[in-house]
Amino acid sequence: QLRLVESGGGLVQPGRSLRLSCAASGFTLDYYAIGWFRQAPGKEREGVSCISSSGGSTNYADSVKGRFTISRDNAKNTVYLQMNSLKPEDTAVYYCAAGLLPFCYYYSDYGSWGQGTQVTVSS
Repeated sequence: QLRLVESGGGLVQPGRSLRLSCAASGFTLDYYAIGWFRQAPGKEREGVSCISSSGGSTNYADSVKGRFTISRDNAKNTVYLQMNSLKPEDTAVYYCAAGLLPFCYYYSDYGSWGQGTQVTVSS
């Protein structure tokens, strides 16, 4: 059974960093594009970043460009989201998702989701 588990969320002060992990079990990530999404209270879920199956292509929302970095380690079956210079507006539940997609930025086409991890940025 395909399963994704996010970890690494927490409470941090503005300007600090967090690294989220998305670990897969029951399948290999090698062939899957992976996306990171977030949903803040009262807002729609949005695509934050994604990475192609090979890792050769990445995409970022304008709101996180220059601050977030996505990477993958297929040997560990894990994708990471390094989040630097965090802002209060980054507060949300963060989800990872997997999809067999030609382009990772097809954010509406991801089919397998994790349960999410809470990120709270507050002083």
